[in-house]
Amino acid sequence: MPAHVLLAPDKFKGSLTAAQAASALARGLAAVRPEVPVRCLPVADGGDGTVDAAVAAGYQRITRTVTGPTGEPIAAGFAVSGDTAVVEVAAASGLSALPGGRLAPLSATSTGTGELLRAALDAGCRRLVLGVGGSACTDGGAGLVRALGGRLTDATGAELAPGGAALRDLAEVDLSGLDPRLAEVDLVLASDVDNPLLGEHGAAEVYAPQKGAGPAEVAILAAGLSRWASAVAATTGRDLAGAPGAGAAGGIGFAALAVLGARRRPGIDMLLELAGFAEALREARLVVTGEGSLDEQTLRGKAPAGVAEAARAAGVPVVAVAGRCLLDADALAAADIRAAYALTDLEPDPARCMAEADALLERLAGRLARDWL
Repeated sequence: MPAHVLLAPDKFKGSLTAAQAASALARGLAAVRPEVPVRCLPVADGGDGTVDAAVAAGYQRITRTVTGPTGEPIAAGFAVSGDTAVVEVAAASGLSALPGGRLAPLSATSTGTGELLRAALDAGCRRLVLGVGGSACTDGGAGLVRALGGRLTDATGAELAPGGAALRDLAEVDLSGLDPRLAEVDLVLASDVDNPLLGEHGAAEVYAPQKGAGPAEVAILAAGLSRWASAVAATTGRDLAGAPGAGAAGGIGFAALAVLGARRRPGIDMLLELAGFAEALREARLVVTGEGSLDEQTLRGKAPAGVAEAARAAGVPVVAVAGRCLLDADALAAADIRAAYALTDLEPDPARCMAEADALLERLAGRLARDWL
């Protein structure tokens, strides 16, 4: 039997999930080279779509009702295999979970993410992988900590309101009620973001504007995070506000590192390991990866770059597909990507590209097959 083609795309945001992208590629390849076997292994880098990628790799999805980013109950899932759980911030506390898409930069909370972690503990999981990205909140992970048993109070002893703005009134952090099972688990922060919690490259300054915060609101959130960092340091004796990744997901990275004792790994590396990518590479003749936009961000730890790096170590060539490609040949070569195929090569109208992404990607796969198989 001829060696297989490994299809390992990330999602095409707003158009296709990673699994849908892999399916379209498989159909396109089969139409032109039906004799060549394919293996689909959708991937993610820790952000939105991470749980879907884990499920596609054989994990079981478990759904729970948790607190959404603005307090409403929502259904959110995590993925389990054996004693390992994959939890993504976007599922419970993400921009995609906002009711009606209405932004709430000052009051959005990470509580639901903490509730998912607790549900994973209840399911008997002892290795927790927390994928961060796409969060709607800038609360430093305070909601997550409270959901796991921590208490945050103001000078009168009253519980703080949810959200990053309320952290300005924080007087005391009590971690005595933190779920004791957390001390017995391996918690991995899966993130390609290396921003600290505070400062010009911090969670509020860099990411809060993407969540609807204007300059005045950024200042409010930055003050709240500063107070939160000081209070946590006073309670734990560890100052991790400057740790790489502390600014991830509105500061959820900080709570994971400083309060829960997580260790940070690049998201794509962690997810490739969980999905069994190294095994899937064996006997592969070609890897096809991709995402909605191949651009400078791709080169900074996004899924296609991670896939290409892993494939290079195994000596397997990699080509990429995308909605659009903004990288020149030199940049692609530096990332070990032999060639890139974009939907815009077939349809220059971006709106139609997004609306017809499935059919266009299938056609693009046919072109790729003729060139490489």
